[in-house]
Amino acid sequence: MTPDTRATRTAGVAYAGAAYLLWGVLPLYFLLLQPTGPWEMVAWRVILSLVFCAVLLTVLRGWPAFLAIVRQPRLLGWTALAGLLIYVNWQVFVIGTLSGNVVETSLGYFINPITTVLLGVFVLGERIRRLQWAAIAIAGLAVVVIVVAYRSFPWIALSLTASFGVYGLIKKKIGPAVDAVSGLTLESFWLVPIAVVQLVIVAVTPPGITLGANGWGHTVLLAFAGVATAVPLLLFAAGTRRVNLTVIGMLQFLTPILQFVIGVAVLHEPMPTERWIGFLLVWVAIAVFVIDLLLAGRRGRRIVRTEPV
Repeated sequence: MTPDTRATRTAGVAYAGAAYLLWGVLPLYFLLLQPTGPWEMVAWRVILSLVFCAVLLTVLRGWPAFLAIVRQPRLLGWTALAGLLIYVNWQVFVIGTLSGNVVETSLGYFINPITTVLLGVFVLGERIRRLQWAAIAIAGLAVVVIVVAYRSFPWIALSLTASFGVYGLIKKKIGPAVDAVSGLTLESFWLVPIAVVQLVIVAVTPPGITLGANGWGHTVLLAFAGVATAVPLLLFAAGTRRVNLTVIGMLQFLTPILQFVIGVAVLHEPMPTERWIGFLLVWVAIAVFVIDLLLAGRRGRRIVRTEPV
């Protein structure tokens, strides 16, 4: 490996790792924004993300690329659908965080890689390996255990993994035709009408809009909601361009691990025996999934070495 290649991969790991770390501690940031409720919080998140992306497009001189995308109706349609999916993901995540269900949000992101594999099979017609099927079966059993034994349907976890899984599928379909900043700008733009309606409803419902009503510290924190949304997405895009998917596949578990630790150790959310059993099954499924990734990566490197020049 040349020094340039090594430096590129190191930078990629740093970018992607930073993105997953930031996503992992987002629950703490959202809890700091109280008494802002989930509907107002996501509305400001949408609007401020659009403002932040517009500034980035100006600084990075990305408006020509953005306007080129706007002139393609097919891409506009895909970005609108991606926007709706990421809105569902954001809204459910904030509701879960503020309602004391951070552990369940972590469950959604634990099983998200397995959901992505399933989407690849049933939507893209991809073939998967035996260990991947084993991981899917174990994860399915974990969900059944949580539903039956814990007597609680994990709608937050399943909504998060479904919305983000399909969102990732759309981003893969769009591919390099839409860069990260332009994509997030358009996704936020499509959601502005929803955000405005939510703010109007919040304004006429006591206690009303909280922005500017709880001191300058709270106002500054809430104003950074757009930055907190956009920066991890941009770091993630920078990381995925520099390292292979095997590395990304292992790094992505940083987010749910951090969320789980925050939920159990910091927020002291309940973890009865039945829930522990369900999570242990999920972690076994993840272990199988990671082993499969490592074996597949090793086989790929072996094939590359044996190919004739």
